[in-house]
Amino acid sequence: MSKRPTRIVLGVTGSIAAYKAAELVRLMVGRGWEVSVVMTRAAGRFVGELTFRTLSRRPVALEMFPESESWQPEHLALAEWGDVLLIAPCTANVIAKLAHGLADDLLSAVALASKKPLVIAPAMNEGMWDAVATQNNVQALRVRGVAVVEVGTGDLACGYLGRGRLASLESILRSVESKLGAGED
Repeated sequence: MSKRPTRIVLGVTGSIAAYKAAELVRLMVGRGWEVSVVMTRAAGRFVGELTFRTLSRRPVALEMFPESESWQPEHLALAEWGDVLLIAPCTANVIAKLAHGLADDLLSAVALASKKPLVIAPAMNEGMWDAVATQNNVQALRVRGVAVVEVGTGDLACGYLGRGRLASLESILRSVESKLGAGED
């Protein structure tokens, strides 16, 4: 019997870096992984659902309570489906939701319900990244075993030069692979 492919649930949040998540999907699918994308409403302001559906070859989850043939709620089905939950880009808002256990949209509900490893790749303005509240939230997540991919430094979409850029896609993939390897016996 052959082993099933690795499954990644990719959360995409409302950051200008959301366009990079499309390439991330392409790279993961290229590795033979199955990818199921969950987009926040704000992510849809930056990149379209059709892009992710085409690249992943799977439906994209957008709403907490979609019309469905399945009896299982969408957030629970996704929480169980993946081997790793990756949120890239992950905004300060979503980091705060994760740190405080809020579940007011599909992505945060999936994250709260999931018992699978969680990897986040933050992306935001340097001021938001350096804010005490954000750093406290990131630290709380690290204490709980969440892998936080270090932000990059460089030109930011806001016109400033500083920390807060989405990490390189290679760094994000290495972090996911590390979590996948940690789950193997």
